[in-house]
Amino acid sequence: MSRPISARIDTAALRHNLKVIRQHSGRARTMAVVKANAYGHDLLTAVKALNEADGFAVASIEEALQIRQTGWTKPILLLEGIFSEAELPLCRQHWLSMVVHNRQQLDFLQHAGSAPLPPLFIKLNSGMNRLGFTPADFDSALHSLRQLPGITEISLTSHFATADAPAGIHQQMQVINAVFAGLPYPKSLANSAAIFRHPDSHADWVRPGIALYGASPFSDCTGAQLGLRPVMTLTSRIIAVQTLQPGDALGYGQLWLADRPSRVGVVACGYADGYPRHATTGTPIWIAGHKTRTLGRVSMDMLFTDLTDLPATVGLGAEVILWGEQQPVEQVASAAGTISYELLCARAPRVNPTIV
Repeated sequence: MSRPISARIDTAALRHNLKVIRQHSGRARTMAVVKANAYGHDLLTAVKALNEADGFAVASIEEALQIRQTGWTKPILLLEGIFSEAELPLCRQHWLSMVVHNRQQLDFLQHAGSAPLPPLFIKLNSGMNRLGFTPADFDSALHSLRQLPGITEISLTSHFATADAPAGIHQQMQVINAVFAGLPYPKSLANSAAIFRHPDSHADWVRPGIALYGASPFSDCTGAQLGLRPVMTLTSRIIAVQTLQPGDALGYGQLWLADRPSRVGVVACGYADGYPRHATTGTPIWIAGHKTRTLGRVSMDMLFTDLTDLPATVGLGAEVILWGEQQPVEQVASAAGTISYELLCARAPRVNPTIV
């Protein structure tokens, strides 16, 4: 038999979350972000469940082609654009929209001939300083796009650095409004955080990512508090139980010492499965319907959990929920000093998804 760890993927929750996002987005169309294997949730599963979305956004042409092979005919956007001129024929053949964010990509397009080009999204660097043309260079870049003989459609886009933080988007919106003023093109600005807290940014297309998967983009609330449902439930089982006496040490580095007689469960899940090695003692975990905590250091294939205050019947073979509906992934991420995005994306290939 295989190891008892599993990632349950709830497709009904995906559809529910898309509905909630749409309720917050007004008239904006929804570009569902399914990059990174749909944030660890299985790309093709997510695409099938989210077939009511208005488009999909991905990081690579390989992801886009997988989606097209399912029969999807609506827009697919390459969020980082193309990486070589050789990708242009595929974009034309499969009608893949492209973000244009640097001069090299403009050069690729200027050598692309007169055949029709798929829709292009020109990106403004409004303060994130990651991708995009600076405000000083934007007009010139847009002019170059307008001159392309194969141009069919242009949209404007940018990305927020602090939509999830108290700083908000005011400063970047000032830049965006100044640069985009008077331009007669559709706009795509809002990520998950902006969808929920900054309706002035919704524009024509919103780009939900983490919210689709039921996790919150904010540090001060969970996805459930936003009306979202977790899509992934990571489960395993207890495969051994150890009885420790005061002073006994546990695991690699002997980071945890028992200060009382203790029962410790060994769970078949570790950092090779995607659980964070840096999760400290006290990270919340559910065992057979009871909330408890992890102990000591997470190892490659196993971690420890405290059974001392749980009923004596909770032991070998008991079900463990590492994150999911009972145990929000945001709380696990916080205890590990990271974000839910990282935990969900880190699901290892050896943890096969169970689709429901």
